[in-house]
Amino acid sequence: MYGAEISENKILFTRVGELVRITPCGDNAIRFEAFPDCSELELNYTLMPKAADCIIEDNGNNVKMTVGCLTVQLEQNGKTTFYKDGSVILEEKPEMTFNSGFRCYENKGSGLWSARVTFEGREGEHLYGLGHEASGCFDLKGCSFDLRHVNAKCTIPYIYSSLGYGFIWNNPAVGTVELSNNRTRWSVSATKRLDYVVIGGTPRQVCSELADLTGHAPVMPHWATGFWQSRLRYETQEDLLEVARRYKAEGIPLSAIICDYFHWSEQGDYKFDSEYFPDVKAMTDELHKMGVRLVVSMWPTINGGSENYNFMRDNNMLIRTARGLDRVFSFYGPQAEIDVTNPAARKFVFSKLRENYLDNGVDALWFDEAEPEVHPEQFDNLIFSIGRGDEVALLYPYYYAQMAYDGFKQLGDDEPVTLIRCAYLGSQKFGALVWSGDIPSSFESLSQQVKAGLNMSLCGIPWWNTDIGGFYGGDTQSSEFRELILRWFQYGVFSPVMRLHGNRNRHGEKKRDVKEPSGDPNELWSFGEDNYKVLKGLVMLRERLRPYIEKHMEIASETGAPVMRPMFFDFSEDEKCYTLGEQYMFGDDILFAPIVNMGQTVKSVYLPKGEWVLTKTGGTFTQGSYEISAKPDEFIAFVRKGAKVLEAF
Repeated sequence: MYGAEISENKILFTRVGELVRITPCGDNAIRFEAFPDCSELELNYTLMPKAADCIIEDNGNNVKMTVGCLTVQLEQNGKTTFYKDGSVILEEKPEMTFNSGFRCYENKGSGLWSARVTFEGREGEHLYGLGHEASGCFDLKGCSFDLRHVNAKCTIPYIYSSLGYGFIWNNPAVGTVELSNNRTRWSVSATKRLDYVVIGGTPRQVCSELADLTGHAPVMPHWATGFWQSRLRYETQEDLLEVARRYKAEGIPLSAIICDYFHWSEQGDYKFDSEYFPDVKAMTDELHKMGVRLVVSMWPTINGGSENYNFMRDNNMLIRTARGLDRVFSFYGPQAEIDVTNPAARKFVFSKLRENYLDNGVDALWFDEAEPEVHPEQFDNLIFSIGRGDEVALLYPYYYAQMAYDGFKQLGDDEPVTLIRCAYLGSQKFGALVWSGDIPSSFESLSQQVKAGLNMSLCGIPWWNTDIGGFYGGDTQSSEFRELILRWFQYGVFSPVMRLHGNRNRHGEKKRDVKEPSGDPNELWSFGEDNYKVLKGLVMLRERLRPYIEKHMEIASETGAPVMRPMFFDFSEDEKCYTLGEQYMFGDDILFAPIVNMGQTVKSVYLPKGEWVLTKTGGTFTQGSYEISAKPDEFIAFVRKGAKVLEAF
């Protein structure tokens, strides 16, 4: 084909205003790159391309590359079409007449371009992924999304199609994606090239390839698979210890307790305020004797009054701005943000975390504000060590997680777990336990989180959880919230990590004159005596399920298969399973159907092929739809007949 240069494992194609490069990227994966400045650029970001065999054919009018089950065809006019086992799965759509206008660019100066690529809409196609967002949608077909991180929205630029392929948008720039009926379009405002990878296969096969290309999660350590206790917030050392002591006295297994924000002396000091936490080592020693791990929160914000501010600013360890003040966060007054894309900043900050937290017995870290949360959101005004914000902003949580992972590994901890509010492609390999951010305490929110979690599970991030009960607006004295906490706790049992957290509405005066006072108590016994008995029983169920969960955490690490996964992951030939956003598989053998509506006591559940045992009755069911009852203190779960895990119920 004219303009094409073919080597053993690469196609280069030059046309006016563009250089295209096509390469194998894995056993069933093909990478497409296009450079508007017409020169090749080696830029993988977090992608780890794999060498693979390919077959290249040139018939004079087009050129084709076949890798495993995938074939890509590049035509003389620039159009690209992908086939899986001979059938079209992804086809570029022209924006202009005479079948032209594939891939569009606009020069932005400084070597950056705005760019977009458009594909044909496929009738009957279902699309999933893109991280987590409270959109209320399970199947994302027909939706549009911003490619950016904000509180309660984590963008993983990846989708899985029911046509049998995964699509990695290998570009950390701010942009948009339209998954509409008439087209699929990916757009970014500042980039050096277009770059995407298509992976062919079943959901399980594609997840495995995705893990190979972006990194495998470690095996989750035993301590993290149990019950985590948290609230906003424990104001003093004694407040926190009193809660842990009561769990111990009540005989309730507690894996971890979290000390949330404003325990510190100043934002950016990365240390406890000695007035309220006078002996951190004594606190952690007592917790460890009870078998409880301590997790401590930090933010990437830093005040001018911090003892570390001048050093970090003078050594370019803070996010800078192209114009205006360099204080880019305004939620608690003007503050700067640490630049975790700078290796020196990561090393310096972790040294402070080690000195003030880890050396005093703290076990793990909670990295809040991980997007980072910036007000106002003007990404082109942010200068990171690796580039301008609108070009690289999505990478921030990746390097934030790497900061903890590298630091813990240097300390000899081979099982680090970092609770973090955001993620990017590959964050999983750093032990990132992602949670869904500051979400409201409502049944609508619970429904949204179930769907969001299933979409997140397909994106290579197997460690994910929510604030049980939601983060804000929950009144522990109200009957509605007490019903909600039961239903959310049931969902928490069948989540990768079970963590209770929230800022509960405060009744009465605050106890102390502190900058950020605590809300109402948020422990198992805080929601009424009847609820307490039920919640305690659910924690004990989680305890019995831990061997099963840990087996599947090992599988997730080895193969990329998530613990919590949509029904179609295991039943990809069953068309009905692509529509089920409020029931899911938890591991290979448990089917869980959370109730997500207030007052609901009956739910329609679809069972795929096989025999299934309803845990609460022991009755056996076969494939079909069933109306299953569940009072507020009951949940709906089925187990494959013959599976050993049934004994846990």
